[in-house]
Amino acid sequence: MSATLTFKLTSRSNLNTICDIMNSDIISIIANLALALSFIVALIFGIAQVRVAARDRKERLTLGTLEAFQTREFAELLYTINNLKTLTNWKEIESLPKEDQVKFIQFGQQMETLGILVAERLINMDLVDKTLGSFVTTSWGKFKLMFYDARENIPDPFLAEYFQWLAECLEERMRKVSRPPYFMKKVPIKS
Repeated sequence: MSATLTFKLTSRSNLNTICDIMNSDIISIIANLALALSFIVALIFGIAQVRVAARDRKERLTLGTLEAFQTREFAELLYTINNLKTLTNWKEIESLPKEDQVKFIQFGQQMETLGILVAERLINMDLVDKTLGSFVTTSWGKFKLMFYDARENIPDPFLAEYFQWLAECLEERMRKVSRPPYFMKKVPIKS
């Protein structure tokens, strides 16, 4: 009888040991699952935060760009550029009064920057189309011969490259998908 009792006690202790091992395995699996789920949730949250930050950055840059085109200084620049005669070479720039030369250089830099911002997808082409579209294309048409000449004679093969790209993209866009002026749309006003 003692052999039977010993076997039962041994079997019971084996059973307890097996249960303890199974319990610790189950606990380990649950802990690993919790850790994996935590990682996945953190990853999804991180991706969402990065997207929100990128959208916010783009909105701030868009508003900043709009504000830059609403200044008195930019209005003076537009006036000067619109009233300059068509320039065909760099020597003609050098013959302008110093103030007009500076404004022309500033104009070129602003158009180049605008082209870079659109090319890098930091601002939307639609925004440029709505705010400065025809000005960009007509001013490029008016001064492209001068920029071509300057690229060869300065020499700077990259001079106004983004300005040219932006003007050509806008021109093609206007040709293919000419949008109607906004005032022609019948958009209900929300109260």
